[in-house]
Amino acid sequence: MCGRYAASRRPEDLAGIFEIEKWEPKESLEPDYNVAPTKEVYAVLDRPLKDVEDPEPVRQLRKLKWGLVPSWSKTPEGGARMINARAETVHEKPSYRRAFSTRRCILPADGYYEWVTGKQERDLEVEGRKKRPRKQPYFVTPADGSVFAMAGLYEFWRDRTLPDDHPQAWWVTCSVITTEAETTPLAVAPADGPHALADIHPRMPLMLTPDRWDDWLDPARTDPDELTSLLAPPPTGLMRAFPVSTAVSNVRNNGPELLEELEAPEEGTLF
Repeated sequence: MCGRYAASRRPEDLAGIFEIEKWEPKESLEPDYNVAPTKEVYAVLDRPLKDVEDPEPVRQLRKLKWGLVPSWSKTPEGGARMINARAETVHEKPSYRRAFSTRRCILPADGYYEWVTGKQERDLEVEGRKKRPRKQPYFVTPADGSVFAMAGLYEFWRDRTLPDDHPQAWWVTCSVITTEAETTPLAVAPADGPHALADIHPRMPLMLTPDRWDDWLDPARTDPDELTSLLAPPPTGLMRAFPVSTAVSNVRNNGPELLEELEAPEEGTLF
């Protein structure tokens, strides 16, 4: 995790929530209820504007491609595999440490999807012995309906096969930071199903509460100890989870109906 999420808020709404100073309406994205790797997604970041003398960072809403391509990569082919960065090692992994130092962002979402299976199979996955098959999908979202602000990183990659003035000469890609899933009870749990996020999956996206947004986005903050402290999990009891249609398992399906709560799971699990 995170492998799929939903992002349906309009850019105008995100601009108000995150106090955006700069965004291009012509670059607006359609609501996406089944965001998958390699898709374009919204990201909130603080960065000086291009071709402007003022060096002060400006809060921007940008379109990035989900799946980070390190600046030193020879090709962008590995981006689809680098959709997540572990909070425990992001400061030391060669693919992420430079971005973690100065290129942090927030990836706004409604919530994320995760697929539940039995405990024995999940234990095997944690041990790295078996890839967990997808079964019943659940949607995880803030219980109060607020934006799910996922901690992220972004990076620039130059396609050397294209001339400087080519519109695709530069790629800007991103990754979601994940952390250990909460073991405490959900704020709202399904009657027949998981009662904690850790019952769904051992990992979860690192959600940033509003009091951390400014510090996380500030590119002037580069001290490793300070940055590491920002990776602490959010307070517990903020999330709810509910079963949704298995239609979300097919990335070609996309619509608000994917977020409709089911009365009971469509697929059996071992709860």
